[in-house]
Amino acid sequence: MNSRPNPLRSLDLFCKVVDNYGDIGICWRLARQLAHEHGLAVRLWVDDLVSFRRIWPTVDTLADTQELSGVRVQHWRGQDGLFTADDVADIVIEFFGCEIPPGYVEAMAQRSPKPVWFNLEGLSAEPWVEGCHTLPSPHRTLKLTKYFFFPGFNERTGGLTFEADLQARRQVFLAANEGPAFLARLGVTASEAQACKVSLFCYDYAPIPELFAAWQASPSPVTCLVPEGVGRPAVEAFLGVPMRAGVAATQGALTVRVLPFVAQTDYDRLLWSCDLNFVRGEDSFARAQWAGRPFVWNIYHQDKNLHHTKLNAFLKIYDPATPAVIDLNRAWNGAYPGNLDWQASWQTLQAELPALSGQAEQWAQKLLANGDWMDNLLGFARRLALEEWKSNENGLK
Repeated sequence: MNSRPNPLRSLDLFCKVVDNYGDIGICWRLARQLAHEHGLAVRLWVDDLVSFRRIWPTVDTLADTQELSGVRVQHWRGQDGLFTADDVADIVIEFFGCEIPPGYVEAMAQRSPKPVWFNLEGLSAEPWVEGCHTLPSPHRTLKLTKYFFFPGFNERTGGLTFEADLQARRQVFLAANEGPAFLARLGVTASEAQACKVSLFCYDYAPIPELFAAWQASPSPVTCLVPEGVGRPAVEAFLGVPMRAGVAATQGALTVRVLPFVAQTDYDRLLWSCDLNFVRGEDSFARAQWAGRPFVWNIYHQDKNLHHTKLNAFLKIYDPATPAVIDLNRAWNGAYPGNLDWQASWQTLQAELPALSGQAEQWAQKLLANGDWMDNLLGFARRLALEEWKSNENGLK
């Protein structure tokens, strides 16, 4: 036979929203990238359209199916449903082991050629990730194999995802000094923009009051920009009024301004516009690294404090991790041994910010050398598809 293997033209991505915006944030970014840069027919299955709408305002929360930015979005209502082989895409991705519908899996087994099946795992710098990346996992009863594909920080993982034009867009934004005008559109005043600007995206259990107290006592002004709904109890206690976009208050050296919840593309611009970014989960954590700015990471809480292990593994390999950066990251996640002097720690970190910005730029360039997560995944998928095609060809001889 001289026929070539079927090209990989379609992709189904299954997403269950657990961390409010983190899961859908990553999946929506991947879906758009796969459609726009790789020409795939992408269908995104997502169970929570309300959270989705917070990061992409044109989402219709009542629609079963809708087209958004070149992606077909399917409201995933449950595990029931009947599927045929024709319903199955060439590439099937389940995000964080979300267990796609059994009927769909059975249809995958009936399809010829079989789809390439991936479980996308979470981002971690822990050494075990390198040993598990691309490992196969045969289905216990069906003739299907799922492959684990990990993002990561070196060439022994899948790398981090980034759009082909991301660095160019950022450089244009910075070269044109678009930050002040962008922040002004979000309600930031000229005087607030002159201060040390910090974006705050964290979980409610982060020690926000301690951080705010340190900023209030700062020797120079600090402007904290927080999206509406984030850290609500502590932020409202500082504001003295209900938290809503446009509200601001000043105590001591600290001004807290509530921003509207912005779309993903504008969130990148917010990161680029600030001197320091507090981020959470996985999606904003990755985007903070591409922003080339110093950041503090709030990790999703895990039982038995397993997130502390994850944090320490990252701080061990993160080049800009000065003692002040390490201390504040650990205290922010409840992993600091003892009681941190928040005020002294902040003053040390603030003095380091100019140098840290340069180091953060170098870190981003280092990560770029590992390649894009989705480029690497599709290359691996093509190799798997070619192997199956050759196997089928030999079976027909």
